[in-house]
Amino acid sequence: MTFLDTAFLRSDELRLVLERAAPSDPVRDFVPAYHFNICLPDGTRVGRCDLRIGHSRKLYFGGNIGYTVFPDYRGHHYAEKACRLLFDLANRHGLGYVIITCNPDNIPSRRTCERLGGQLLEIAELPEDNDMRRDRGYTHACIYRFEL
Repeated sequence: MTFLDTAFLRSDELRLVLERAAPSDPVRDFVPAYHFNICLPDGTRVGRCDLRIGHSRKLYFGGNIGYTVFPDYRGHHYAEKACRLLFDLANRHGLGYVIITCNPDNIPSRRTCERLGGQLLEIAELPEDNDMRRDRGYTHACIYRFEL
């Protein structure tokens, strides 16, 4: 896989600044991924997001896109706006669709997925070997699919 130029990932309200591009790691079952800072036009960091390129059982539960918005900047729909930019990058990689997952108790993330037009496939029990289950204690995830 070839990493693409990401300078186009911007809008009037924010821009995604590439922090690093991580190659695949077959030993850890990691696909190639982009890691970004979510920034305001003046450069203020308001959060982070990433896009993982590929589809697998692991990504079904973990998602192609992950995001977090720092507490002081929540309520402005920055996660939604960042995801819309990432959809364009995912489309350029020919993914066809992306998965975003969240904890069922994370109502703001669920609302973000709904505003983005995601289809809730299921609220799935996480496998015993899942990183989110092992590292964060999560037992279930809402699985949303987005057609590109």
